[in-house]
Amino acid sequence: MKSWKPPDGVKRLAGVDEVGRGPLAGDVVTAAVILPLDHEIIGLADSKSLTARQRENLYEDIIGQANSWCIGRASVEEIDRFNILQATLMAMRRAVIGLSLQPDFVAVDGNRLPQWEYNGEAVVKGDGRVEVISAASILAKVVRDREMQNLDVKYPGYGFAANKGYGTPQHLEALERLGPTSIHRRSFAPVSYGVKDEQSDLF
Repeated sequence: MKSWKPPDGVKRLAGVDEVGRGPLAGDVVTAAVILPLDHEIIGLADSKSLTARQRENLYEDIIGQANSWCIGRASVEEIDRFNILQATLMAMRRAVIGLSLQPDFVAVDGNRLPQWEYNGEAVVKGDGRVEVISAASILAKVVRDREMQNLDVKYPGYGFAANKGYGTPQHLEALERLGPTSIHRRSFAPVSYGVKDEQSDLF
C-alpha cells in the first residue's frame, strides 16, 4: 500500500482514529496522539490486527512516550440524536482540542475530516499506513474495550466483555429476550426492533 507522509515542515503531527462506530451499545471513542519524531515504539499497527495483549503493551508505550494524547468521545445520546457519522466527527474534534500541545497538522483515519480550524488530511486506511494514526487507534481500542468490560458487570447477560457491544448472535438474542439497556443505541435498527424495554429501568 502506498505510504503517506505529512507536508514538509510539520513538527507536531497528530494522528486521530475512532473505535466503536458499528456496535449496538456504548459510546464511540476517539483518540488523538502526537508522538516524538524519534520515538522508540516498536510494533505500531492497525489495532484490529493486534492481539489484546499486544494492544495493552503498546498502550503503555504510547502514553509513556507521547508528547501529548487525549481521548474524545460521543455519548449514546449524541449518537442517537446526530447519527453515528456526525457523533464520530464530534468525538474526533474533542480529542484534538483536548491535546495539551496543539498540532501543526492532523492526519485522520478514513475519508472525512471534522469541521475544524486545523490543517489536516483524511487518510484512507491510515491506521495501517501512518504510525501516529496506528497509535491513536490502539489508545481508542484499549480504552473502549476496558469500558465495555466494566459495563458487562453493570449490565449482565449481553456479553459486552466478549462482544464489545457488537451485534453478535449472543448479543442479539439477549437484546430480544431482555430488551435494550440505557447504553444501547436506540437509532440502530436491531435495538429499535427490540421487543422489551424493561431492562433500562433496572440500572
